[in-house]
Amino acid sequence: MKKIIWLVGASTGIGAALVRELAQDAERLYISARSADKLSALAEQFSNVNILPFDVTDRAGRHAAIAEIEQQSGRLDTLVLNAGTCEYVDLEQGDTDLGLYQRVLDTNFHGPVALTHEALHLLRRSDAGCIVGISSSVIFTPLPRSQAYGSSKAAFTYWLSTMAIDLRGEGISVVIVSPGFVDTPLTQLNDFKMPFLLSPENAAQRIRDGINRGKTHLHFPKRFTLLLLLEGLLPLRWQHALNSKLSRNKTKHT
Repeated sequence: MKKIIWLVGASTGIGAALVRELAQDAERLYISARSADKLSALAEQFSNVNILPFDVTDRAGRHAAIAEIEQQSGRLDTLVLNAGTCEYVDLEQGDTDLGLYQRVLDTNFHGPVALTHEALHLLRRSDAGCIVGISSSVIFTPLPRSQAYGSSKAAFTYWLSTMAIDLRGEGISVVIVSPGFVDTPLTQLNDFKMPFLLSPENAAQRIRDGINRGKTHLHFPKRFTLLLLLEGLLPLRWQHALNSKLSRNKTKHT
C-alpha cells in the first residue's frame, strides 16, 4: 500500500536524495524546507510530490503545512525529520557566540519536536504510523568542537527513543538514523578530513531500505560507526584522552 509521507528538510543533501527514494513508496510525498525554489525543482520531476515550504522553527509555518496535509490527505503514514544545521564551537578563538547554541538547538531539536507533536493526530490516523529522525553518529562519543551540534543530536536521539516507548502501544513506530559523514552542503564546509564519506544517494538508499525493513536504529557506514560505538564503551576518561588529540584548542589560557 502506498503511503502518505512527509519529508521535512528536503531541499539539499540527504533530503534531496530522499525525495527520489521515498517517492517510490508514496501515494503522495510532501516535501518541506525553507527554499521554495529548490523544492519546486525537485517536485517537478515527480507526479506525486507536493511542496510545503516553511522554516521548521516557525510555528505558523508548521501549522499551515499540517493543515494543508490534513485537508488534502487526511492522514500521515510516515514523518521524516531531516531538517538540520551545524555550527562548531571554537574555544581557541576566545569568547564563543552563545547564540549558536540556540540556533542549532532550535533547528535540530526544538523545531522537529514541536512539529511532531503538532502533527501527531495525523499519524494516529494511519494504520501503521512511523516517525523517522535523522540524527548523527556524533553522539556515540564526545568529539571536539561539537558542543552545540552533538548536544542537539543527543537530545534529539533521546527524545526519539522516548517517543518510541510511549507510542509503541498505539502502533506508531520510530526509526533513529545515525549516519557518519555524508557529502552535503553542510559537510562541504568542514575543514577537516572526513573518513568514509558517503554520497547523499548512498545514504538515502540505506535509509529507505531500513525504513521498509522496519529497523529501529540505522547507523552507517558500519566500518566507521562501529568504531565510534566501541570507543563509546570505554571509560569516559579514556574517551576524553583519545579525542583530545583531535582538538585544536591546545593553548592554556590565563
